[in-house]
Formats: sequence, structure tokens, C-alpha cells
Amino acid sequence: MRLPSPTRAAAAVLAFRRPAAAAAFLLAAALPAAALEGQYRVQGTNPGGGGAYAGTVTVQRTGQTYQVVWQIQGARYVGTGIGGPEGLAVTYRSGNDTGVAIYIPAAQGGFDGVWTYAGGRQVGEERWSQR
Repeated sequence: MRLPSPTRAAAAVLAFRRPAAAAAFLLAAALPAAALEGQYRVQGTNPGGGGAYAGTVTVQRTGQTYQVVWQIQGARYVGTGIGGPEGLAVTYRSGNDTGVAIYIPAAQGGFDGVWTYAGGRQVGEERWSQR
């Protein structure tokens, strides 16, 4: 399975700097709010070619935010997300590791994203597919 290009998610983020482009992106990606919640299979690559990984992620709405919990090769990462079905920005923590991620709906279902550790200079890629 080929993971998404980091430029696709980054382009979505940059589109928000231009209101007309942001509006078009939001309308094109409109999904029911419940479409975000659920359990997903995760496949990803670490920043800088650090290797591939797989696991699961659970997304649950918690008021105006989302709780995002990854289980990746024995490690648990807990995050808080904001956004909605058009895109989700998440900050996460596991022990002393913290980071940030952004996800957008994938054409084939699920979500594609990019992420980095706090202070990172490169991004990893991640794909969530429905379980």
C-alpha cells in the first residue's frame, strides 16, 4: 500500500491561507460529523525514513474536541484533536514524546495525514483505514 504524499496534506493546510480555496476545500470534503469517530487501522512511516509502523487508532468526540488514542507496536499515544470531518489537527503525547499531526479525508475512505515530533524538521506519513 502506498502512503499519501506529505504534500497533499500540506497543500490542504496551506489552502486555509486563502479563504476561497479554504471554502472550496471544506465544501468538497464535507462528511457527516460522526464520520470521524471510530476505530481505524493505522499504517505509517516515521519522519526522515525512520521505518514503517502499524497499529490502531480510536477517535472519540469529547465536546468540541476529539480524543485520539493510538496503539502502535506496544506504545500508547494519547492526543487531543480539533476540527471535524473536513480535517483534524491533533497534538499528542506518549511519555516525554510530544508532537502534532493533521489529517484530511482520503479519496478511498479513511484519512491521510502527516505528523512530526515537537521540534521536528521532517514529517512522517500516516493512513487511517476503517476497521
